[in-house]
Amino acid sequence: MSGHSPILAVRGLRLSIRTDEGLARVLDHIDFAVETGRILGVVGESGCGKSTVIRAILGILPRGVRLDSGEIRFAGEDLLKLREAELNRRIRGSRIGFVPQDPYLALNPVFKIGTQLLEIMRWHAPGGSTVEHRARIIALLRRVQLPDAEAALERYPHQFSGGQRQRLLIAAALACSPALVIADEPTTALDVTTQQQILYLLRDLVAEFGLSMLFVTHDLGVVAELCDDICVIYAGQSVEAARTAEVLGAPKHPYTRALLACHPERAESFIGIPGAVPSPLRAPPGCRFAPRCPEARAICGERPPRLVELHAEHRVDCVLYDAPETVGA
Repeated sequence: MSGHSPILAVRGLRLSIRTDEGLARVLDHIDFAVETGRILGVVGESGCGKSTVIRAILGILPRGVRLDSGEIRFAGEDLLKLREAELNRRIRGSRIGFVPQDPYLALNPVFKIGTQLLEIMRWHAPGGSTVEHRARIIALLRRVQLPDAEAALERYPHQFSGGQRQRLLIAAALACSPALVIADEPTTALDVTTQQQILYLLRDLVAEFGLSMLFVTHDLGVVAELCDDICVIYAGQSVEAARTAEVLGAPKHPYTRALLACHPERAESFIGIPGAVPSPLRAPPGCRFAPRCPEARAICGERPPRLVELHAEHRVDCVLYDAPETVGA
């Protein structure tokens, strides 16, 4: 969104998979960038493709998914052109850290925490000794405010609360000093108080370690608390991207406005979005949001909208902006 080179840039990403019912276009033009030292929030309902985007970046897509077009550039290198072994050795877990959604499922229940975290260090930072790795882990556990960090290494996952497990996973993501951390709805399974603590912690860690972060969520309230920038996606498409304050203060796309109307702290009255996200097998021929959009015009069902740059830091994918003469149609 600025003139600086982003640490991560996803451009024109299209993915599809052949099924018994036909071709499913699971992503259809995803476009966003994570600027160095900033937090980008990727927002959308369940079924909009957020997890698929993460899996594409990390190179862990299901078998059968086909790349139709686009690129994923990390530090200038297109990750889609790297082989699995190279991604695993040089990128995943080392230069890109990952914080998963559910802290209850992400840790192996039969191994002690120390064993699991040391294995991460051995795999992704093989040059260090066990003593050095252990010291690094203990320092990180203290930094993420886990009580009695040294003793924690000898405990099993079930001996920690949900919030403590999420702190463990954040420490694991930071263990090999990544440049970028991807967080996949890491506060969804937590109570409100713990969620707030984790958000503050993430914000502090980004500033302290000079990280960049891609934060995936369905909650615009969380984005308002944490993220510098925002990309709204719907049905596998990027529909609006700008600075967070600008999007929340003056949303342009009807879907963004609808999401805001669903948030109790940001709407005068709670208004849901009628209908459901369309199946990638049966996407509408024009704008994918048109069947649910209160501002839809006849042209919205006839052709897909074109991406419009309202200015250098605000892009929107809506016919109301690429063809203003149709607003009254």
